[in-house]
Amino acid sequence: MSADTPIAEFEVMPLGEYAEKAYLDYAMYVILDRAIPNIADGLKPVQRRIIYAMSELGLSAGAKFKKSARTVGDVLGKFHPHGDVACYEAMVLMAQSFSYRYPLIDGQGNWGSMDDPKSFAAMRYTEAKLTAFAHLLLSELGQGTVDWQPNFDGTLVEPKYLPSRIPHVLLNGSTGIAVGMSTDVPPHNLREILLAGIQLLREPKSTLAEICQLVQGPDFPTAAEIITPLSELQQMYATGRGTIRMRAVFQVEDSEIIVSELPYQVSGAKIMEQIAEQMNAKKLPWVVDLRDESDHEQPVRLVIILRSNRIPVDEVMLHLFATTDLEKTLRVNLNVIGLDNKPKVSGLLGILKEWLGFREQTVRKRLSYRLEQVEERLHILEGFLLAFLNIDEVIRIIRYEEQPKQKLIAHFELSEVQAEAILNLRLRHLAKLEEMQIKKEQSELDAERKRLQALLDSPSKFKKLLIDELENIIDEFGDERRSRIVARVEAKALDEKALVSADPVTLVLSTKGWIRAAKGHDIDASSLSYKVGDAWLMSLQGRSNQDVIFLDSKGRSYQLPVHELPSARGQGEPLTGRLTPPTGASFVGMLMLPENGFVLLASSAGYGFIAPVDTLASKNKSGKAVLTVGDDEKILAPCVFEQIEQYYLAAVSTQGRLLLLAAEDLPEMTKGKGQKIMALKSTKGSNDDELFAIVLLADGQSLQMQSGKRQLTLKWAELQDYRGARASRGQLLPRGLQKVDSVKVI
Repeated sequence: MSADTPIAEFEVMPLGEYAEKAYLDYAMYVILDRAIPNIADGLKPVQRRIIYAMSELGLSAGAKFKKSARTVGDVLGKFHPHGDVACYEAMVLMAQSFSYRYPLIDGQGNWGSMDDPKSFAAMRYTEAKLTAFAHLLLSELGQGTVDWQPNFDGTLVEPKYLPSRIPHVLLNGSTGIAVGMSTDVPPHNLREILLAGIQLLREPKSTLAEICQLVQGPDFPTAAEIITPLSELQQMYATGRGTIRMRAVFQVEDSEIIVSELPYQVSGAKIMEQIAEQMNAKKLPWVVDLRDESDHEQPVRLVIILRSNRIPVDEVMLHLFATTDLEKTLRVNLNVIGLDNKPKVSGLLGILKEWLGFREQTVRKRLSYRLEQVEERLHILEGFLLAFLNIDEVIRIIRYEEQPKQKLIAHFELSEVQAEAILNLRLRHLAKLEEMQIKKEQSELDAERKRLQALLDSPSKFKKLLIDELENIIDEFGDERRSRIVARVEAKALDEKALVSADPVTLVLSTKGWIRAAKGHDIDASSLSYKVGDAWLMSLQGRSNQDVIFLDSKGRSYQLPVHELPSARGQGEPLTGRLTPPTGASFVGMLMLPENGFVLLASSAGYGFIAPVDTLASKNKSGKAVLTVGDDEKILAPCVFEQIEQYYLAAVSTQGRLLLLAAEDLPEMTKGKGQKIMALKSTKGSNDDELFAIVLLADGQSLQMQSGKRQLTLKWAELQDYRGARASRGQLLPRGLQKVDSVKVI
């Protein structure tokens, strides 16, 4: 802009107002001209232009195939000046039988596969033409049924919508994301939808429940099962929003599960990958192998090979349904552009009624257009008949008069249309005119005119015509439902422990806190190799499907699944790689976590308590505080048992005292320091009495103690001499055995 340009030549508005207007204009463009389908023909603009351009190229169902690049070029050059890739992808989608319930394009070449819908060949390689089904969208196009609009450069015209003879928006569905809204219309069965339309024509006050007797639910290109309850489907059709759950179809052959149908838009390759990941993570011990036997004859055939034919197949499949895309939930949002050119979410009844209104308008326009043609032809035939009866005079006027048209009009009282038609006749046609032929055509057209007028004037006859046309379409294109609607048990992932085989294992914990799991129970931990400066601390036998509880020196407990622990083929892994104990803490013990029972926790200070085993469980990497201990106190090896009443506690101190008491004398707690188990005598110096060990004994068992090379076994009767009350000091052991090195129950 030059400095002397008058400012009045430019529009001035606040930036905020301009930005708001520009954004709203863009939003409406995306909604109306890109992403949301029109209820009239169920197509987005790019799809409509592709179908129309192919019809203009003569690519009907009976024509020869033409290169897809030719179609895309026509669409871009004449109607849709956008990217060729996006245009071709829209064309491909309409040709894929696994994407469209009723494909509109018949493709030849590589048009993608279920595993990879975008693996189609370039448009210079593929060829295409319209399917017979697409004729239902185009057959009434040139019969005055639709409005036309100029193309992007004003050199051509294109239809605003196609005169669809079917509610296509419900048959093939549509998905799209616009600005501030989206659409997810599932496909349906043509027979069911048209029968519902016929029902509404016959009984306009039909309820949704009555319509849902005809329309069971969506019908997808794939034959997977719809397991959404009918009540939820009816609620979805009432509000226009909801979800649909689809589940794969499978059969069992010996010890193999054969998956033959997948949910809509689910890739078989992705399913195999998801199952393989679980197998690699040892979360599917029942499955030993996978095979993808899909081919052109059988597009879906996934083989899941089980360990044996005794495996519970139903449990395996329910787990896979819950953890893979063998079961998929699809969103439903019946958002379409209505006849008022505004987007809105409607229920099934609303969409059907609005489309039937569009169909009535279209048929009425078609009949009126044909009636005009018939009346124009009858008018011309009247002129032809008059010319035939006065052929010599007509020829004379045409031959000798300077203005034959005006002379014919004046002499025979013809209209301009009639006179023009007579003048346009060739002599040979004029010579062939016969009165009987003209009268015969007049009679036929007059009968057609009366029939057309009767259809337009009679609501009952007009309605019968609509019904007959829909029934004829059902007879020609109707097919059986593919997606069965069934009631199934809810999918549920199996507990991780249930998926792990119960193999015997031995856990080995080192003094430095390194852990490993060896297969079997006959493991000699002393023969295993350890890192320099490290050594064996303790071993624990259990099963691979159990959880193990670790205790650290600060009194915290941690939980890990046994099957996730490293193999004993190496030196294991440090527990600090999986857990985060407090600074300065070391791991001092471990125990297998049973389903129920109790655990005895005690410290060297002589305090302890009995806790339910589940109180030690903790999924946190930092564990949970259980036993409170002082800085110089040690945690003794925990003891696990089932019933408190059936056991006794044998406590041994470092100064050689033994105390036997009933387990029920010790209180049950969940955490803390506990209560005093045994009274310990403090002495000056470093020889304070401490609790050395505490073990569980059942009635009748013996206690074996080792002191250096000497060994003492106290039978049950002898142990009764050491019975005492909780918090007492107990009795001294025999001389020479008061420095106990180990305690063992036999």
